[in-house]
Amino acid sequence: MGVGILAFGSLIDEPGAGLGAVTVRRVALETPFPVEFARSSATRDGAPTLTRVSTGGASVPAVLLVLDEAVTVAAARALLYQRETRSSEAIVPEGVDWIEELPGFRATSTCLYAALAANIPPPLTGEKLAELALRSAASAAGYDRRDGISYLAQQKRRGALTPLMPQYDRALLARTGARDLDEAWQRARSAGIAP
Repeated sequence: MGVGILAFGSLIDEPGAGLGAVTVRRVALETPFPVEFARSSATRDGAPTLTRVSTGGASVPAVLLVLDEAVTVAAARALLYQRETRSSEAIVPEGVDWIEELPGFRATSTCLYAALAANIPPPLTGEKLAELALRSAASAAGYDRRDGISYLAQQKRRGALTPLMPQYDRALLARTGARDLDEAWQRARSAGIAP
């Protein structure tokens, strides 16, 4: 049995060149833990992203990336670290504690996943998430569609549904006066909408 990577959020469609090159099979499933839009991502100019949560949240569609059997756990950890941090480090630095393991998960010897800490101060509300998403859309991340509005739209297309998603979606449309998320993104970009 090979090592696996549990992909959810943007990792499903964007595993990066390293992980993509060693993935031999993709298995659709759901996260075995609840996730929510509880992390403000620095690589997305503060956009809210999905992360594991201890309270609230919901299981969402995910993909198990089964890696080539030649890939060791250490090598898989390094590839996941590189993808999540946009780094070229060949070895995971000391002190990195957000790569978690699920031993014997599904058809893998060990399954790794990114458990980056929730960092949006409570209480989490749709309004707070919309504010972060609009700021990211008006920034450089919005130019590349790596902003919060685009990320939310991506999760909706995938069929994800968390407790906060409906109010987050409504807050974005209300703040921009848009009919849908694509129009909300266009308005945020053209008007430079930011709180």
